[in-house]
Amino acid sequence: MASEGLICWQCGKPTGFDKVARSSQCPHCLSDLRCCHGCRHYDPSKRWQCRETIDSPVQPKDRSNFCDFFQTRLAVKGAGTMRTGRMDTKDDRKKRFDDLFDD
Repeated sequence: MASEGLICWQCGKPTGFDKVARSSQCPHCLSDLRCCHGCRHYDPSKRWQCRETIDSPVQPKDRSNFCDFFQTRLAVKGAGTMRTGRMDTKDDRKKRFDDLFDD
């Protein structure tokens, strides 16, 4: 089965890209792909919405930038859903389940 490439952070459609350049845009919605929203470190709950220790906020979050910490966000699109982040292993799921019952 051929790879459909990275999934767009905005529209959720396959982009056909294996790697993202600064000027890469989604062919469907024309959103910039090398931006905070497309980065694996993007986290709205963190300071300046980034898991990395950046010195100042990167604005706007939906436009291309020169951040040195940028890493493409992993995304898996399934039947009607899109899951982002690191893929869980069987051991990860078991540990999370066991942690529910720790005192």
